[in-house]
Amino acid sequence: MSAAPSVFHEAVQTVYFDDFDAFRILHNSRYLLFVERTIGSFWSRLGWTGIMSVDGNPDAFHVVRANHIEYHVPVDHMGDIRVRVWIQHLGASSVVFGFSVISLDGTVTFASGNRVLVCIDPETRKKQAWSETFRAAVAPFVTPSEGSP
Repeated sequence: MSAAPSVFHEAVQTVYFDDFDAFRILHNSRYLLFVERTIGSFWSRLGWTGIMSVDGNPDAFHVVRANHIEYHVPVDHMGDIRVRVWIQHLGASSVVFGFSVISLDGTVTFASGNRVLVCIDPETRKKQAWSETFRAAVAPFVTPSEGSP
């Protein structure tokens, strides 16, 4: 695992009893749910909230191309954890979010990975370039790295 990025967005997520699997550890699908919620709070931080409209924000129409996650230490307790996201790569029509799921005190990395999003045209469903507005808004969070922290 590489060093943590210097610029990131972070959100506290709460693990509840119903998030556990039969082995009393956080179900593997919940990690990506927490990442999804954290990326959602990242969009909110940038002012993109509520029902997204492509009329007001052409970059709102994007899809997940891939998720990659590695599980390092199981979450075996209810309570709060932190999810950190940053941008590993900003391409012409794609963005790669790096993420890590960590303990509140930052001493344990439970999982890490990345998510690839692709901006697409809402009518043709073909990829299209991110707008300059989008690129400027996310630029402070671009922290190229090899792998996940």
